[in-house]
Amino acid sequence: MNLRTARIERDTRETQIRLKLNIDGKGKSSIKTGIPFFDHMLTLLAKHSTMDIELKCKGDVEVDAHHTVEDCGIALGQAIVQALGDKKGIRRYGTGFDPRNPFTGEAYVPMDECLARCVIDFSGRPYLVWRGLDKLQYKVARAEKNQDMSSAFRFGLAREFFQGFANEARCNLHLELLYGEEPHHVVEVLFKSFARAVDFACQKDPRILNELPTTKGKL
Repeated sequence: MNLRTARIERDTRETQIRLKLNIDGKGKSSIKTGIPFFDHMLTLLAKHSTMDIELKCKGDVEVDAHHTVEDCGIALGQAIVQALGDKKGIRRYGTGFDPRNPFTGEAYVPMDECLARCVIDFSGRPYLVWRGLDKLQYKVARAEKNQDMSSAFRFGLAREFFQGFANEARCNLHLELLYGEEPHHVVEVLFKSFARAVDFACQKDPRILNELPTTKGKL
């Protein structure tokens, strides 16, 4: 079995990133970004996608957390592309649940008062749909104006992470919040549903191990 791994080194004037990824891992992680909440989200991503992720980022968090969060999304997208290689045999499409489970009827992931949905397609075409979050994002942004958020994970940075990932992984990524109010829970359920979707989409389908899941001949 070929190892589906990647190593990314990305240096800019704003961030220096070292990333190791194993798609066929066990959910192990070592995350150090200088932003504790973001570390927590990436640890959840590794756990629920069963990918092994080692990520170290030294970013200009004394200025703002934006560059670190966005650039980590970019690096992770690049790592996925590198690890998937020619994409032969992958399921390609992923949702926030495992459709092999007959007791799960919809592609939703819950967390306390929140319910989120994620669907992903490693189609070779980047596109992010961010649905049901604008009203809450505006509300939280107004509250954050009265706080020192210079080096913290602002709610709106979640979208920057997923946009960076979608661009570099060249995937269609649809994230939707059906309902939820607590910002921590909302961001967490988005990362968890994203993790489950990535996990399923990257799995090998034994029926097409030497084929691409497309009629175009290329993904």
